[in-house]
Amino acid sequence: MLVMRGFPVVSPAAIVFGSLNMDLVATVPRLPLPGETILGDRLLTVPGGKGANQAVALAKLGIPTAIVGRVGADGFGQQLGEQLTAAGVDITGIAQDQTVASGVALIAVDAQGENQILVIPGANGQVGQPEIDRLQPLLPHAQFLLLQLEIPFAAVITAAQAANQQGVQVVLDPAPVREPLPLTLYPLVDILTPNAIEASQLVGWPVTDGNTAITAAQTLCEWGAKAVVVTLGSQGVAWATPTTIGQLAAYPVTAIDTVAAGDAFNGGLVTALIAGLPWTEALRWGMAAGALATLKPGAQASLPDRASLATFLATDGSEGTECVQM
Repeated sequence: MLVMRGFPVVSPAAIVFGSLNMDLVATVPRLPLPGETILGDRLLTVPGGKGANQAVALAKLGIPTAIVGRVGADGFGQQLGEQLTAAGVDITGIAQDQTVASGVALIAVDAQGENQILVIPGANGQVGQPEIDRLQPLLPHAQFLLLQLEIPFAAVITAAQAANQQGVQVVLDPAPVREPLPLTLYPLVDILTPNAIEASQLVGWPVTDGNTAITAAQTLCEWGAKAVVVTLGSQGVAWATPTTIGQLAAYPVTAIDTVAAGDAFNGGLVTALIAGLPWTEALRWGMAAGALATLKPGAQASLPDRASLATFLATDGSEGTECVQM
């Protein structure tokens, strides 16, 4: 196994431990029903993977960022590394696996920007102790570790434990939810960021609006997470901490493609927290980054830079907020 070469980021403020995929994106008039064949409009090959997307989201927003993960020794793996380097991400924590192909995501996007995603993990499925060993030296310099669930669950837990031991805040985007998360994981998580579907899967009941999202977030806090933000798409976000609950209305945008919107949200949220902004303002940064990501097709290409985010926040005052002390 060969660690990829790149230009190391000095003292990364954020580390992403997670997946790298090549996204094969088909645009279609509408999403197919089970067993149905639909003619698509075009096919795009774009770098993705929730881990890589979050790393690019942070780097484009000006945060020194490193990523730890695994790709195959193939053309897709090479392209993924080059894209990350171009975005300013430290890729020296990525290894090339000679035994398995790079991860691939098959994505269908309809005319309204909604999507269906099928992920084939490839090298992501082999992430384990070697990646933990590459993560450990980076942790003393970082403020945040971002995790997702497109890599083996055991590696996610071990990475969260390592971050806790170093006093690094853990942000977990629980996607995809493949099995009930063990209750021992939640106390390791500082910020949990499920969407409505993932929140439903975690708590076991439907999350369909702000009220049910707050109830779900409170439940997940009771299980140990220090803060929970449920993203609700056009309905905004709802959150809970042990002492507060609240909601923010969505920014009104016309979505073209919602791929990577959640990754942009996480990037914007963490960027604001690193900048020392208050919690609700950090949520607005996350929502604004997510909204901007829906205005362009693709994953990493749609992620906003710091100037675009600042302009959007300065010109759009449509958000509403409600915060209740408990």
